[in-house]
Amino acid sequence: MLHDFMANPHVFWLSLGGLLLAAELVGASGYLLWSGVAAAVVGAVTWIIPLPWEWQGTAFALLTILAAWLWWKWLNQRVDKSAGNSSLNQRGQQLVGTHATVLEPVINQFTRVQIGDSSWRAICTSPLNVGDKVIITGVEGATLRVEPDIS
Repeated sequence: MLHDFMANPHVFWLSLGGLLLAAELVGASGYLLWSGVAAAVVGAVTWIIPLPWEWQGTAFALLTILAAWLWWKWLNQRVDKSAGNSSLNQRGQQLVGTHATVLEPVINQFTRVQIGDSSWRAICTSPLNVGDKVIITGVEGATLRVEPDIS
């Protein structure tokens, strides 16, 4: 069997690539993907151009490192772009800039405002009447900071 692998090294690399890719399917979270792709590429190249084992091993190692580095670089760029949305899963922060309607009279600077089909506790330093339009300017815990909508 070892003699068969020595005579046909592309079979070894293609088999290794297939095994690594199959193991990736089990759930390695991308760790084996690039090694499997590198092994398959080395197998395809070895099938076309016979290379000594030393060059095959070196090509496999370099391709694995290169592919993993490119993947890491691409993921970091993707994460940096999505990091700009710091209000993800913060409903109150997502409401900043939204228009609302005052539901209750202001008592000690607190009232309730309606946004869509829900009402929120709000604080405002300006005098407001029921039905006034306000704009949300900030969030303090579960309380919205609002100002009269002058537009």
